[in-house]
Amino acid sequence: MKAAVFIPSRTATDPFLQIRDVPRPLTQQGQILIRVIACGVCRTDLHIVEQDLPPIQPELIPGHQIVGEVVEGATAELPLGSRVGVSWMGGTDGDCWYCLHEKENLCDKPVFTGYSVNGGYAEYAVARADFVYLLPEGLDDRHVAPLLCAGIIGFRSLRVAGVSKGERVGLFGFGSSASLAITILQSWKCEAYVVTRGEAHRQRAVALGAAWVGGEDDKPPVALDRAITFAPSGKVVIDALASLRKGGVVAINAIHLDQMPAFNYDTLLWGERQIRSVANMTRQDARDFLQIAHDLKIHPRVTAFSLDDANKAVMAVKEETESGSAVIVP
Repeated sequence: MKAAVFIPSRTATDPFLQIRDVPRPLTQQGQILIRVIACGVCRTDLHIVEQDLPPIQPELIPGHQIVGEVVEGATAELPLGSRVGVSWMGGTDGDCWYCLHEKENLCDKPVFTGYSVNGGYAEYAVARADFVYLLPEGLDDRHVAPLLCAGIIGFRSLRVAGVSKGERVGLFGFGSSASLAITILQSWKCEAYVVTRGEAHRQRAVALGAAWVGGEDDKPPVALDRAITFAPSGKVVIDALASLRKGGVVAINAIHLDQMPAFNYDTLLWGERQIRSVANMTRQDARDFLQIAHDLKIHPRVTAFSLDDANKAVMAVKEETESGSAVIVP
């Protein structure tokens, strides 16, 4: 099969990914083989190929927002030909303290699709059957792909932040994940206050109905109940914290974050304000969000790239040249 392969030993002048033919993967017990129809490109993929996340494998096929068709290893729940999705959490040990206490996103021995095992920048991919989701009808393959991580993790961020109906919620950064979360906030009668760099992102936030939109150095005009940071920047976390009312919460939606700057406890954190991190997602998060996405008819904006253009897709995420989500279509 054709695949886009990341080799950590690449030189600085080499492209992130090599497009080449590799053996089609073989399934083991409990796995299914998926013919990849589309695979979303996530900022976590960028962190992997730029090695902000330390390499685990000598070679890797990235990609963890996989939409495909079951072609081998079918089960009663996942019959041959069924349309399925695969996300970042590709497996857990099932018996650590966290798994036994409904916190599988914090599992001691997790499997991450497209990081610890090969992912979906390819014509075929394998996945654990119990971490694969039947996809609802109503969205075509390209548009459901970004929901499988950007959407799910954005939804989990709302949960971690403790968002309640009718609250004022800040979205700091407005890429794929935030643009999906704003639709849920609106369904909960929340006001969304968006702080983001890039005129295209600000225009997108206005078009999606944000109550207020500002640049990266602007402060929302009201005290926020909750805030979620989507940019991998410690400064942005402090900016979000400075926008909270007493008792408010900042949830950090980032798998990698640069250094947090020093800040004044008395004026920023005191008053029972909180900073929480968002770590991965659970299968229940995925099921709940996919149902909400179906009910709300969430339809993300996407730009499709061929597998041969996988490097261009990753660079589009890096340079933020697309107002929506990049999706690789083998």
